[in-house]
Amino acid sequence: MMYYLHLFAQEVPGLNVFSYVTFRAVAAAITAFALSLVFGNFVIRKLISLKVGQPIRTAAEVHRLAELHGGKQGVPTMGGVLIIGAVFIASVLWARPDNRFVWLALFAMTVLGCLGFADDYLKVTKKKSEGISGRIKLAVQLAVAAAATAVFLTSPLLEVQARSLYMPFFKSPVIVNMGLFTFVFFAIVIAGASNAVNLTDGLDGLAIGCTITVAFAYALLTYAGGNFKIAEYLQVPFYPFTGELTVVCSALVGAGLGFLWFNCYPAKVFMGDTGSLAIGGLIGVVAICCKQELLLTVVGGVFVIEAASVILQVLSFKTTGKRIFLMSPLHHHFELSGWKENTVIVRFWILSGIFVLLGLATLKLR
Repeated sequence: MMYYLHLFAQEVPGLNVFSYVTFRAVAAAITAFALSLVFGNFVIRKLISLKVGQPIRTAAEVHRLAELHGGKQGVPTMGGVLIIGAVFIASVLWARPDNRFVWLALFAMTVLGCLGFADDYLKVTKKKSEGISGRIKLAVQLAVAAAATAVFLTSPLLEVQARSLYMPFFKSPVIVNMGLFTFVFFAIVIAGASNAVNLTDGLDGLAIGCTITVAFAYALLTYAGGNFKIAEYLQVPFYPFTGELTVVCSALVGAGLGFLWFNCYPAKVFMGDTGSLAIGGLIGVVAICCKQELLLTVVGGVFVIEAASVILQVLSFKTTGKRIFLMSPLHHHFELSGWKENTVIVRFWILSGIFVLLGLATLKLR
């Protein structure tokens, strides 16, 4: 919306800056951060009045974890509405409204945010840790993947690259035409990212801190992918629509920092599935749009490790009857090993930053 102010640059000198993605990306980050700070306490008070307190696992499920997290009982959840609202408003204000990738990313975030909201609502009303069934969650995630596939395959400008599979360290696509597997691949990326962020969201500020670093990395990746000269120099896929996603990713960085203001230890609010499913879906769609899907496994290394720990724990217990970790996801294993919650959080943030640097380093190792 603010983008069109550059059309009046001849009448008002200086308005041409609104045509630059970099300027609008910074503005979106500041806007989202400000919105989170301004409305943060209001949202928290509203959630408290609605009595949507976070249900904590009972001592019967895991006694030690209940002792560690017992004090969090009743802290309002569903705070992800603050993140979604800030990202949505900032993106609509500062991104080009005629960009299909922007609307696809916001669509994924909103739909999965609504799914998470319904899941959180069931949990707090039932006072249990179970919400919407996994099948329903997967069905909604597949619907988002279908929408992403449709956007790509119905556009002659996007179809060829959409069916291509790029890998880190390779200049050219390793698969030129994935055919029908394109939808399956998109579904794996979106569902995988969404669920991985959801599994990481277990300690104060853990998921949102890692989100900030990953979103910053994809702000750089989308800017590179949307700029022909930079894309040619780095030998990454060029998409004419990708650059505007820099604004969306920057808005997520700003909203994340604002939410962390209230979510840092000891948290005043939790994002819940409302935030985690939405954030993961948004990141997954952004990765697809800039054709850096597989690089997400590096950049989002903490999310991948957290999800992998759950998968390994389940497989080990079902096949051998033994557990690899004291508890999964992995952050709970370290908690039960004696690490303080703050220690786990900060060390995982450090790891997330390292993974981001490793991911960005691959751009020149081709």
